[in-house]
Amino acid sequence: MADQEKFIQELSTRYTPKGEFITLGKGMLDGEVVTQVDVTIPLKTINRHGLIAGATGTGKTKTLQVFAEQLSKAGVPSLVLDIKGDFSGIAEPGTNNAIIQERYAKTGFSFQPQSFPVELMSISGEKGVKLRATVTEFGPVLLGKILELNDTQQSILSIVFKYCDDKGLPLIDLDDLKKVLQYVTDPKGGKDELSQNYGNIAPASFGAILRSIVALEQQGAAQFFGEPSFDVFDLVKKSGEKGVVNILRVDNIQNKPQLFSTFMLSLFAEIYLTFPEEGDSGKPKLVLFIDEAHLIFNEASKALLSQIETMVKLIRSKGVGIYFITQIPGDVPENVLSQLGLKIQHALRGFTAKDRKEIDKAVQNYPITAYYDAGQLIQNLGIGEAFVTALDEKGIPTPLVQTFLISPESRMDVLTPEEVDELTANSALVSKYETSVNKESAYEILMGRMEQVTQPETPRPAAKEEPGMFEQVMKSSAGRTFTNTIMREGAKAILGMFGLGGRRRS
Repeated sequence: MADQEKFIQELSTRYTPKGEFITLGKGMLDGEVVTQVDVTIPLKTINRHGLIAGATGTGKTKTLQVFAEQLSKAGVPSLVLDIKGDFSGIAEPGTNNAIIQERYAKTGFSFQPQSFPVELMSISGEKGVKLRATVTEFGPVLLGKILELNDTQQSILSIVFKYCDDKGLPLIDLDDLKKVLQYVTDPKGGKDELSQNYGNIAPASFGAILRSIVALEQQGAAQFFGEPSFDVFDLVKKSGEKGVVNILRVDNIQNKPQLFSTFMLSLFAEIYLTFPEEGDSGKPKLVLFIDEAHLIFNEASKALLSQIETMVKLIRSKGVGIYFITQIPGDVPENVLSQLGLKIQHALRGFTAKDRKEIDKAVQNYPITAYYDAGQLIQNLGIGEAFVTALDEKGIPTPLVQTFLISPESRMDVLTPEEVDELTANSALVSKYETSVNKESAYEILMGRMEQVTQPETPRPAAKEEPGMFEQVMKSSAGRTFTNTIMREGAKAILGMFGLGGRRRS
């Protein structure tokens, strides 16, 4: 039997921050809940990222729900990538029952059913806030990564973007980009002009880029590119004193890895480009939860994997924390795993030799403890129990503690279709982004030029037509970027060193 008094003294000291914190539960020793030990996480270190891991059915999703609830109470907004579609119940208060009463009786906490402010979001047509970005804002570097272009094709895509900048051709959606590629390969279009000013380019290279774009469209990306483009500052809203929980439903990610990569790369780059430097400011500005992360790492492109590694290193300074929820720590690449400050480990099962190796690897990531046989106990943690180790306010890892986790105070089930309808109908953000805007852009401009080539030329009063078109171009989000070309290209070149090529909104 371990010394309980020593356990209480050591753990209470290390898990009692001076500043604001969130509470996960109570410490456990020898299978019993120790009510004197609160397991808390300083808000100051939430932006140091983390991992919630464990076998299926051990309570990971409920831990995620508790985490998001606690952040919301502290006024911290979050974005939850809800791959299984079972997180929306956080918008409704929970209900008390015998199991919850028993759990809270052991912790000494009181159960207070409550709802939390929620925005439902979508990148592929489900009900909720439509998340979009223009092709111009996305930029040739990120787009080239998503399309998995080789170095030559990437250079050609950059030339095409430069050509559009020079010729005042706004790239809003994928139709615009496809039309430009067709136009600059057409002898009756811009082929000669492109070769004279930018060099000869083999038509086969344009064809390869075009085929990659079509493949991306087949995964639903056409809905993602367009206007109005999403403003990432709409992710950091509060409702009263509570932070808003933004829930992005991304069903069938296995069938749409490029679409999801497109969204992730765009989101990370836009946050990094637009959020001010925060550092360790006392509480995070935003927390991202990536549920079922093993699906992402297994299915996503190499570009996304590289980007995640880069962003985990850089985005902390923007006051943003990233948390991966998965089955085993080995699902997360080591370069990412080494950057994670908080680890919440539910039970792992050692049914096979491979399973036992994963358990050994997981235990090696924990601080050495005299209170637990971690390798043995990790296989026998109950539902709603987990090993926890975090960073204290000085950035020092806290002792490993078996934790009896509190239950969510919101509903532990999904919203009904009627509740989803009501939630989205009352959302100001849904109204803001619901209607797609189809302003005149490269597609319409080039279609007009190509029609003129096939028809007899008629006099056109340039003084009347050009200002109207110019005004429309400059009012679009893509057109506004033309006024900041030098600044944008300089920023893009710097970010390119880190693998970030998105274009900042002006």
